[in-house]
This record gives sequence, C-alpha cells and structure tokens, in this order.
Amino acid sequence: MAFMHSHVLLAQKEMSAGEFRAWLRQFDADGDGRISREDLQRAIHSLHAWFAWWKARQAMKAADVNRNGVIEEAEMSRLIAYANQHLHMKIYEYDSAS
Repeated sequence: MAFMHSHVLLAQKEMSAGEFRAWLRQFDADGDGRISREDLQRAIHSLHAWFAWWKARQAMKAADVNRNGVIEEAEMSRLIAYANQHLHMKIYEYDSAS
C-alpha cells in the first residue's frame, strides 16, 4: 500500500525531500537506486500531468549533470528544484526524521 500512501502525498503536492525520494523509488524499474528518463516519465505520468515524456526529458536536462542518462543521489537536489519550479510541487529539505 506504499503506492496509495505516496499518492495521498502527491495529492497534497507537498512533501519533504526524503518523502520525494521514497516516492521516486516506486518508479525505479530496475531497483538500482538511480532514476532513468523512463522511470521519471512514469512518475510524472502518475501526477496526471500532460506531456509526461516531454517533462521527463526537460527534467533530465536540468538534473543529469554528468549526462549519463540517470539521476543519481548527488543530482537529486537539481531534480527537486525542477519539481518545485515546473511540476508545481512543494518539496522542502527538512525531514522530520533528521
């Protein structure tokens, strides 16, 4: 039921950076801990966003600094910034577990 819980968080469109990372892990198809463009496209599509393929491509351009085709943990802050700006999400850096 983790998906249902995450869906509730997305409906609110506000979450911590840790919750955002946990939500993204649901879409990590190969479980390698890195987010591919296809993983990201599925995640954006789950938001019922139009043109998820295009938004995923733009997010990869913004976040994938080393251009290896995946977003790694070191690049996650750039993806968070993109989501805050372009996906109308509010992701804050404070995690209650910290």
